[in-house]
Amino acid sequence: MNTPASPSADLSPRDLELLRMTIALSEESKARGRHPFAALVANEHGEVVVSAGNNSMPPEGDPTQHAELVAAAQAARLLAPEALARCTLYTSAEPCCMCAGAIYWTNIGRVVYALSEHALLGLTGDHPENPTFSLPCREVFVRGQRPIEVIGPVLEDEAAAPHHGFWNHAR
Repeated sequence: MNTPASPSADLSPRDLELLRMTIALSEESKARGRHPFAALVANEHGEVVVSAGNNSMPPEGDPTQHAELVAAAQAARLLAPEALARCTLYTSAEPCCMCAGAIYWTNIGRVVYALSEHALLGLTGDHPENPTFSLPCREVFVRGQRPIEVIGPVLEDEAAAPHHGFWNHAR
């Protein structure tokens, strides 16, 4: 059973620094013409193991290449499951159900996210490039056989900034 943490849970200064790093990386993704999402995996000492932007946009992107999935997969190629259980995935937006599954299957033990899925839907609307699920990551994780600590949303206003104006103009 998961033990969901509230957004007001005590986060270390390093947690906030790493979360802000994902928000900056999401701005970089946007500047490259990609969807404004990013994620990173840090080990138990707060050292960044991998980071990833979103690469799911057509025509050259793969719709399964959300930043969280890419970061989790890269981390799984570098670390053993026991080490991943002590890692945290930081992300600029709440992991979708696909990414939550990847986090679960790679054995990452903790997730800290900025922008909630609900707030993201308010920003993207019915944009065809982001058909958002109304399925919080906690609901995916709680159905698993091992706990994953989840903290978020945190810094939602900061995380929303890269999305402003992105979803309402044609690409």
